[in-house]
Amino acid sequence: MTRIDAHHHFWHPARGDYGWMPADDPILSRPYCPEDLAPTLHDTGIAQTVLVQAAPTVGETEYLLGIADSTPYVAAVVGWIDFEDSSQISTLERLARHPKFVGVRPMIQDIPDVDWMLKPSVQWAYEALVDLDLTFDCLGFPRHQANFLTLLQRYPDLRAVLDHCLKPQLSTHSEAQFRDWAEGMTRLAEGTSACCKLSGVVTEADDMPDEALVKRYTDHVIAAFGPERVMWGSDWPVARLRCEYTDWLSMAERLTADQTKNARERIFGGTAAAFYRI
Repeated sequence: MTRIDAHHHFWHPARGDYGWMPADDPILSRPYCPEDLAPTLHDTGIAQTVLVQAAPTVGETEYLLGIADSTPYVAAVVGWIDFEDSSQISTLERLARHPKFVGVRPMIQDIPDVDWMLKPSVQWAYEALVDLDLTFDCLGFPRHQANFLTLLQRYPDLRAVLDHCLKPQLSTHSEAQFRDWAEGMTRLAEGTSACCKLSGVVTEADDMPDEALVKRYTDHVIAAFGPERVMWGSDWPVARLRCEYTDWLSMAERLTADQTKNARERIFGGTAAAFYRI
């Protein structure tokens, strides 16, 4: 089995387009490049990765594609285009010709309007993704569940994946909050063909969360979507806010230890390979 990290980032803050990044964060506000991750991939047996955008610019997407060109282990790049500018269909078509460009991720979590994804003016982008057979990474919070359901049912042929389990807020966990999130995820699993990433969960807690708490969320995702629609991602280096790459990978392996061998192979590589056509 080829082990794949379905979600990580590289960046260089001096590029100037990471508006979300704190200027003086000791973990985040520094360059991260392929040489930083390579030893860990070697030690953990992760053979390939999916490199995901972290800035809302086409320039950053081209920067990532340049990295992918010179980094054999980067198998796919999820980039960005401006959904507000329909003339960028030509940009999307150009990017799609790159052999490692697989899709896009608008930074919906950072857009104040929760209904933005349903605006008539951005629908051309989803149609273009379907026409070009590209993927759509859904970056949002539990408050976006209903609109993602509407959107993905509107475009049933759109190959979509829900990033970071749609970021359940472990920092304010309650039974009612878990139930609402879980019901929303079940509706997405049953009502769409979307996949879901086991990634980015630990950073939704104020401190490194208790493993038993995380397992409640990951167990629900696996039960709702099935291993064939679940893929593990590191969300490195963002995950370093709570733990190192190997810590989260080891936890994820323990969280899925009760799954069958075939199920674990799907979660740690097979699903990502199928979804991103790696």
